[in-house]
This record gives sequence, structure tokens and C-alpha cells, in this order.
Amino acid sequence: MTRIAATTPARRAQRSDARRNKEALLNAAAAVFVRSGVEAPLREIAAEAGVGTATIYRHYPTRADLILAVYRHQVEELAESGPRLLASADSPHRALARWTDHLVDFVVTKQGLDSVLQSDDPCYDPLHEYFLERLEPVCQQLLDAATRAGEIIDGQDAYELMRAVGSLCAGASSTRTYDARRLTGLLVAGLRRPFPFGR
Repeated sequence: MTRIAATTPARRAQRSDARRNKEALLNAAAAVFVRSGVEAPLREIAAEAGVGTATIYRHYPTRADLILAVYRHQVEELAESGPRLLASADSPHRALARWTDHLVDFVVTKQGLDSVLQSDDPCYDPLHEYFLERLEPVCQQLLDAATRAGEIIDGQDAYELMRAVGSLCAGASSTRTYDARRLTGLLVAGLRRPFPFGR
């Protein structure tokens, strides 16, 4: 009979620390990508995360590995935040508004990755489909909850809303005074009942 070793508290704490360190590294990389582009020196990412460059190479042997990990990490964080916001916000509409704020942050970060996401490298091909598969159901869940609560107009489509947010974010880098979050907030506020302009 094979004995299965129990996980000790120390081992669990080590795993938890490693997970937090990895998340800190990915968040730092995302911030640097927005600020300096995806070709930023790894030492800049390491300094932002408070680690050595060897730590980055240990987790992500190539820059493509790091870029893919940043993208997937941010998608997962965004997907997991939807149900949390529904459970904690004052109302479903407030949860939707906060979630779209997070979506804006993600899309602006993603623009820092555009040069590689639109490249010919096939390793990036599945990312857009992955983005939609993970986030469209979450957005629809928020919209449906706000609809059931009588807070927004019936028949809202998650894909349509996400495309609209993406379009509003497209101008974020064009001028210093452009505020994609404010504009997205106006968009989400416009979903509320009563809708004065008809449909």
C-alpha cells in the first residue's frame, strides 16, 4: 500500500509564499509592459517586483513565456473578480461598474502587449479566444444579475459591451487627458433604467 505524505503547514506556507511571489512578479511585469513596452529590460521588471533577474528566468525561460503568463494571469484575475464583486457590492449594477473598471485596466495593459499579440508567432494565437471564453460568461452573469434586479434594460449582450469598452480604451494612449475609465463609467451608467432615449 502506497503511503501519501501529508502536506505540512510549513510546506503549505512555502507554496503560498511562492504563489504570492509569482503573482507579484506578473503584476510587476504588466506594469512595466504598459510603461515601457514588452521589450523592456528584464532588470526593470525585476526591480519593480523586488527580485533578481535569475528569478524571472527560473519561472519564465523566454520573454514569450513571461508575456503569455502575464496575459493569462490578468484574464484569470478578471474572471474570478466577477463573482466576488456580485457577492460584495451594494447592487449588481455597482458590481458591473466595478468589474468594467477592472476590464479597462486589463485592456489598457493589453495594449502594451499589442506588438506581440498581433505578431506572426503562433504561440499567441489562442489568447483572444481564451480571453472571450473566460470573460464573456462572467460579464453576462453580471448583466443578467443587474437585469433580474431591475437595474438595467433587458437584453444586454456581454460581447457587445466588452467590444464597446475595448473601443473606448483604444484612445487611452492618444492624449494625456483621455480617461477611458470615466467614459466606460458613462457607458455603464447609460444601461440603467429608465433609459430616456428609447431602444
